[in-house]
Amino acid sequence: MEFLLEGIMSVTWQQILMYLVGIILIWLAIKKEYEPALLLPMGFGAILVNLPNTGVINQVLAGVGDTNGIIEWLFHVGIEASEALPILLFIGIGAMIDFGPLLSQPVMFLFGAAAQLGIFIAICAAVLLGFDLKDAASIGIIGAADGPTSILVSQILHSKYIGAIAVAAYSYMALVPIVQPFAIRLVTTKKERTIHMEYKPGGVSKAMRIAFPIVVTIIVGMIAPMSVALVGFLMFGNLLRECGVLGNLSDTAQNGLANLITLLLGITISFSMRAEAFVRVDTLMIMGIGLIAFVFDTIGGVLFAKILNLFRKEKINPMIGAAGISAFPMSARVVQKMAQKEEPGNIILMHAVGANVSGQIASVIAGGLVISLVTRFL
Repeated sequence: MEFLLEGIMSVTWQQILMYLVGIILIWLAIKKEYEPALLLPMGFGAILVNLPNTGVINQVLAGVGDTNGIIEWLFHVGIEASEALPILLFIGIGAMIDFGPLLSQPVMFLFGAAAQLGIFIAICAAVLLGFDLKDAASIGIIGAADGPTSILVSQILHSKYIGAIAVAAYSYMALVPIVQPFAIRLVTTKKERTIHMEYKPGGVSKAMRIAFPIVVTIIVGMIAPMSVALVGFLMFGNLLRECGVLGNLSDTAQNGLANLITLLLGITISFSMRAEAFVRVDTLMIMGIGLIAFVFDTIGGVLFAKILNLFRKEKINPMIGAAGISAFPMSARVVQKMAQKEEPGNIILMHAVGANVSGQIASVIAGGLVISLVTRFL
């Protein structure tokens, strides 16, 4: 009887708290449909890794010796040792993205860059709060609004907060419909939010669509070599989509590969959500800094659009600047929904999509630049 009760008696209050965190993530995934493909496996994994003497992480058992846990093994092989899981996911993401709206409106490239402001604000905030440079840089990448990039950067920089960073990144990506409208209204007027825009797409040839991922990879590789794995795999996925001769591989990357890697990544990252590593004051600080990063990402993009309007006769609806974050396509949809609410019939979706896919590229470039700068300083 004592053997049967041993597990129950050894549960700590920190583990019970992690069970609640896991249940909340599962609830958000199912009830609110916030990033369910990631939050559900992360939530269930948080429960698995915090069960007493759980078999999903390595244990030393009396009379048996060392036992290997599947989640810890996946974390070591797929993230810690090779960063394979987050990098491979970029092939699927690239295959999903249509860069046409961006290529037809090159000015949208600027919004992606401007909307990375939150990264640098967050890094400064983390340093001021006492985090060392590697951890501060890893925390700052939450502002990239890109979960795989956040995981990869924190792993390459050997941050000890990878679990909290992953939860913050994906949680705020899921909460874009709540966070972004608030931030947009902080820095815009009713008149600015009702600026009407016509969508006049320019022609984008197949040759341009094929050349784009190749050219971007070469340029980024020259400027920020540490981001080649991120940008290169993203662009490779897009090349599969646009080449026109690998339809089956493109479909596989968009569906089978992306879904499988997302599933494995979600449950694997839960290894970093063990109670002893997660239930800390630092975790709450990281969640707070992540919120600051997302708010300033949005504000940076909006303010940049307002600055451009000072020099343009044909005004830009500044809400489009908010779509320059990497949370694709959620941010573009949020901006369109706000535009429709402010002025029924104002269709700015394709402008927002152009800025949104620009943000996808900008976020991975920013991740590579942060890695390069931090490793150079250290």
